[in-house]
Parts: sequence; C-alpha cells; structure tokens
Amino acid sequence: MILNNIDILDFKNIHEARLEFSPGVNCLVGLNGMGKSNLLEAIHLMCLARGMSSMPESALIRHGADMLSVKGDFTSDAEVEEKISVGIVRGKGKSLKRNGKEYPKISRHFGAFPLVSVTPGDTQLVSGSAEERRKLMDMVISQADSAYLSHLIGYTRALESRNRLLRAEVRDALLYESVENSMAAAAGAIHKARTDWVMNIAPRLSRYYSIIAGNDEKATLTYSSVLNDASFNDVLAESRQKDIALGFTSKGVHRDDLLTRLGSYSMRRLGSQGQVKSFTLALRLAIFDYLKEAGGKVPILLLDDIFDKLDARRVEHILEMVSNSDDFGQIFITDTNREHIDSILSHLDGNPKLFEVKDGEFTEVVGIRGRN
Repeated sequence: MILNNIDILDFKNIHEARLEFSPGVNCLVGLNGMGKSNLLEAIHLMCLARGMSSMPESALIRHGADMLSVKGDFTSDAEVEEKISVGIVRGKGKSLKRNGKEYPKISRHFGAFPLVSVTPGDTQLVSGSAEERRKLMDMVISQADSAYLSHLIGYTRALESRNRLLRAEVRDALLYESVENSMAAAAGAIHKARTDWVMNIAPRLSRYYSIIAGNDEKATLTYSSVLNDASFNDVLAESRQKDIALGFTSKGVHRDDLLTRLGSYSMRRLGSQGQVKSFTLALRLAIFDYLKEAGGKVPILLLDDIFDKLDARRVEHILEMVSNSDDFGQIFITDTNREHIDSILSHLDGNPKLFEVKDGEFTEVVGIRGRN
C-alpha cells in the first residue's frame, strides 16, 4: 500500500498542508513539537480510522477551528487507485469515506489499508497495564481477520449483560448460563485467534530483537489466559459467587495478557530503557511481517522518533534494516537529529524524500546531503 499524497486542514498544529510522497522512504526532521508526529497521526487516522493516542477525537482538531479534514490518494499493491477522506466536526463526530462513499460501519475499513506505527509511547506495551497489550492484540488481529472483530463485539455485549446481572445480585443460575453460553462461544474464537497470533509473532519478534540488539539475548512473548488451562463455562461457574460480591466478571479473555521476557527475566520489571525500546520496535516489525503475510498487502510503516534512548550500535543495526526498503515498502521516519536522517538517506536507492518541519509547516529539501 502506497500513500501518494495527503491534504490536511486544521489537524492539531497543522493549519493546511499538501504533500507528495515517495513510494519508498520519507523522512521528516525538526525540533520536538513542530508537527512531525502530527503528520504521522493524520496518516494513521486515514488508514485505521483512529488517532494514535486515546485522546478524544475532538482534540485532533486544531485549536480555534470547528473541524478537521484529512484526505489521501493511495495505490494498492494491485495498482488500484483509492481515495480516503476523514472529517471530524467538533460536537458532531467523524465521517470516513472511501472513493467518495461513506462507510455504513467504520469497522469495515479495518484491514483495507494496513499500517504499523512505532512511537515513543510503545514502551507502555511492556511497562503498562495488561489492557495496553490486549488492545494491541485486538487492533492487529482485527486488521487481518474481520470475523475477530465481530467476536470481540459479541463478547463485550455479553460481558456487559453478565455484569448487569452481577450488580443486581441476581441468583438465578439459568439466567447466568444463558448469558455465559453466548460469552463462551465468542471467548473460544477470541482465545484461538490470540493463541495463533502469538505463535506466529513470537519467533519473528525474537529474530528482529537479535538483529537490533546485535547479541544473543533471546526475547520471548507468551500468551497468558485463563482459557489456556480450563473451559470458559467452568471458569465462570466457579467464580460466579465471587463475582456477585464484586459486582463484575473477574475472569475471562477480557483479562488476558502478554508476558514479555528477555532470557530468564521479565522485561517489564528489569528491562533497561534501551532493551524495552528494542523489544517494542522488534514487536512492531514482527507485526508488520504478520500483516503483510496474513492480508497479502504491504503495510505502511511509521517510525516516530525511534532512535531515542538507543545506543549507537543499536541505531546502526536499525539503520541497516530500514535502509532495505524493498522489505518494508513505504516508510515514514521522524527524527530531531539530521545526522540520523542523512545516514539513512545516504544508503538508499530510489528517490527518498526529506521534509523539514517547523510550526506545522513542511518544506521539502532538495539536494539531500550525501546523495548525488
């Protein structure tokens, strides 16, 4: 998937911009807070119908404006031209159109324009709560498997029904069993999809981590779920009395987690900043491979400030990887350090592009250093 150009109006600190992109590597350089990451978030919004953070969508609208608009022209791997437009009006919500037609359900957009983003906030995938890691699994699997999203929606609705019974302190076992049977069917499908996903991702993660770290440290990812060792109906039946006292469902796939380790120790507890950053980058690259294989489309890759907190050796290994753009397709890279960007560009074939960013404005640099 290639993004050929983008039109932005009143998105965060970007008042107005129209940019033409390279089908290979596109670099953005500038000080922090200038708008580099905002451009990546605008691309993320078009491809995945949501921003990169959990902030309200109205917060994406530039201060003082009533609405935002982001439009892009894409070319698929099958050479099909596609147009995507997203609009958000303050107080009225979001619209998403593909080739001029609005989606009846935005969920139908998932997977059509695959994208993988690497951001400074990714460290929360290791150090944050289990909810962060579940969100990652759900977002990635949903891009590759439309049925998975339906199972998630069904499970969430049944979970809400069970929690209402619990809060009302209902004691009727038949009522619980009716709701729990619906939950069990969806939970089984979710658990299988997550199990298969982790089995697919884990060896890829380990390989990428070894490339980035340049040593024999083995990074691992395992799936922790109550359904690994028990049936869902048995789990809920056993915990029902406790759940009535608590007023919510304490066990289920909504409590699943991913365990991150380096060798014999927990990344979450003992990983250094450089190790955590390397781990999350390796995880994102493994996800890139997964989506590329599962969907038959090459995702767009966003690399936002990836070199921070990494030593020179790891930076060099990353540069060697991303310089091979044939493996990764279209890439967008941001950095405050012009030397990092010049090092990347000097090793690239084709026609990479470089933009300087200041106060939400983008200037294409002609005559990139180190290139003929």
